Amino acid sequence: MNRKHFSLRNLKICLALLLGAHTMLLAYSGWWQSPTLNEPGHLVAGSHHWKTGDFSLYRVNPPLIRLVASVPATFQGYEEDWLVNQEHVGGRPVFGLAEDFVKANGSRSLLYFRLARWSLIPFSLLGAWVCFAWAKDLFGDLAGLMAATLWCFSPVVLGHACMIAPDAHATSLGLSACYTFWRWLTTPSWRQAILTGFVLGLAELSKTTMILFYPLWPILWIAYRWSERPSMTFRRWRDEPGMLILRMLIGLYVLNLGYLGEGSFAQLKDFRFVSDMLTGDDDNVGIGGNRFADTWLGEVPVPLPANYVIGIDVQQRDFENFSRPSYLRGEYQAKGWWYYYAYAILVKAPLGTLGLILMALMGSLFGCGPRADRRDLLILLAPAVIIFVVASSKFGFSHHSRYILPCVPFVFIWIGGLSRHVVSLWETASAIWRRRTVLVSISHRRWRSTAIGFISICLLSWTTASSLAVYPHSISHFNELAGGPKNGPSHLLNSNIDWGQDLLFLEEWIQDEGHSLKTPVHLAFYNYYNPFDLGIEDIEPWPFRRDDSNEQLVPDGLYAVSVNLLYEFPWPVRDRDGRRYFIDNRPMAYLRSQEPVGWAGYSIRIFSAQQVRDAYAAPTQPRLWLGFDRDR
Repeated sequence: MNRKHFSLRNLKICLALLLGAHTMLLAYSGWWQSPTLNEPGHLVAGSHHWKTGDFSLYRVNPPLIRLVASVPATFQGYEEDWLVNQEHVGGRPVFGLAEDFVKANGSRSLLYFRLARWSLIPFSLLGAWVCFAWAKDLFGDLAGLMAATLWCFSPVVLGHACMIAPDAHATSLGLSACYTFWRWLTTPSWRQAILTGFVLGLAELSKTTMILFYPLWPILWIAYRWSERPSMTFRRWRDEPGMLILRMLIGLYVLNLGYLGEGSFAQLKDFRFVSDMLTGDDDNVGIGGNRFADTWLGEVPVPLPANYVIGIDVQQRDFENFSRPSYLRGEYQAKGWWYYYAYAILVKAPLGTLGLILMALMGSLFGCGPRADRRDLLILLAPAVIIFVVASSKFGFSHHSRYILPCVPFVFIWIGGLSRHVVSLWETASAIWRRRTVLVSISHRRWRSTAIGFISICLLSWTTASSLAVYPHSISHFNELAGGPKNGPSHLLNSNIDWGQDLLFLEEWIQDEGHSLKTPVHLAFYNYYNPFDLGIEDIEPWPFRRDDSNEQLVPDGLYAVSVNLLYEFPWPVRDRDGRRYFIDNRPMAYLRSQEPVGWAGYSIRIFSAQQVRDAYAAPTQPRLWLGFDRDR
C-alpha cells in the first residue's frame, strides 16, 4: 500500500505482530507434539557430529539443521547407549541409534526434542522475513505483508517448521539464497556476490535439493541480461561472470567448511556407490560399485565432501528401488506417480490459497495479475518450477509432499502481487466513506480491481482460518474439498498426515477420557522408536499379530492405531521389550468404516473392544495391499 495510506511505523508493527504470532504457534506445537519418525535420527546424528566430527550418520541430508538442533542436547548432557556405528555402503544405521537414544533417556528425551525444535524457530522467521522483503521490493508494502501472512499461517509451514527435519528450514535458506541472487542481478556488486555465495553455501548445507541452484543461476543470469545486451558495457560482461564464479566458489567453500573438509576433493573413482545410476548395471551393488572407476572421469577430483556425494547416491538408490510401497487415493503400488505432488497440492493446500493461485494465474492471462518486470518474475518463479519438475520426475516412490516445500514461498511472494487490487479496494472504500465520489462515477476498471481486492482479502482470511482450524495438528491438514483431515488418509499417508506426531495427544486423551473408563489402551504406533520407552501410562502392546490364527480373543479395553497402520502400510510395531512384529491387518478394512470412540490429533484413531470384535466377526473385507510385506 502507498506510504500515505500505510506508514512505515504501521508496517513494522504489522510485521512484528505476524512474526510474534508465528513464533508462538511454532513454540506451542513444537512443545506438544511427540518425536516424529525422522526426528530422533536427526538429533542423534547432530550430537554424533559434534562429538566425533564424523558426518556419516544421516548422510542423505546435509548436517547444518541437525547441528543447530542438537546443540541443547549435546551441551546439556544426555545418556548415551548407542549401538556400535557399523557403517557400510548404502547403510543407514542412524535409526537404530535413534531408537537406543530414546530408550536410554526415556521421558527426558522429550525435553531434548522440544529444545531442539525451539532452536530452529529462527529459520522459519527468516523465511517469513524474506517473503516480506522480496514481495515488498517487487510489488509494494502490502504485498510484503500478504506474502508474510501466507507463510506465517500456512499449515505446511506450521506443520514442518516446528520439527527437526530440515525441509522447512532448508526452504527458508534456499529462498534467502535466491533473494540475494535477485538483489545481485538488480544491483550487481562484488560485495553482494560474496553475500550471495555465503547464503548459497548455507542453503547447500541444509538440503541437497539446493544443488540445483548451481546450474540454474548461470542460465537465469543469461536470461536476465539478454534484453540488456545492447547497453551492456565490456566491463560488465567481464565482471559479472567473475562474480558468478566467485559466488559458486564461496558456496562450495562454505559447504566443504560445514563438513570440516571431510573427504573433499577425493577422486571420483574412489567412491563406492549403491544406486543404479552411479554403479552401472554390471556392478555388484551389494558391496558397492562405481561406473566411472575405469574411465577418465574417475581421475577427476570431486569438489564436494565425500558424505555429501554418498548421501546423494543413497537418496537416488531410494528413488530407484524403495523398500516400501507408495500410496495414493486408497491404492498401493511399488513405485510412485508422476502427478503425486500436483495431487497433494490440490488436497492439502488450503482452498483459500488455491483460489489466490487461480486468481493470480487468470489475472496474468487477462492483464490484472501481479505486475512486475517479466525478468524479475522469471527469477522468482523459475526455482519453484524447476524444483517441482525435478521432484515429480523422481517417482521411484511417492511418500512425502514435503519434498516440494521449497517451492511454496516463491508462490506466496507471487500471490502478494494481488495486493495492488487490495489497495484499489481501500481507495474505493475510503472515497465512498468520505463522500468524495458516488458509486455510478466509479469506472468499470476500478470496479473490477476493487472486486479482485475484496476476493483476495476473503481468500487470504479463508487460508488463515482453515489453517488455524486444525492447529496444532497442522501436518495433518487437508482442505475442505478433500474432506478435511479426518478424510485425509483416503488421499495420502505417511508424513502428509501421520508421522508419529500425536502420541502425547493420545496420552492427554487417556488422562481425560481413558481413566474414567478404567481400561487399558492397546496401541499400534507408527514410528521407529518404541513408544513404551517414553513412560506413557495405561498403554499396552497391540495384541493381534500377523501370524496369529484366525480365532482371535479380543481383550477388553480400547484400541488405538496410527492411521498409516489402519490403512495397512507395512510397518512393524513394538512390544514393551522392543521386539518388532507386524500387526494383523484383517480387521482394518472394517475399522476404517467405523466412527472411532476417540481421536488423538488426526493420526491416531481409538476404537472400542466391541468394534474390534465386530471387525473379526465381519465377512472378509478387501485388503488394500497384499503383496508387499518386506521390512526395511
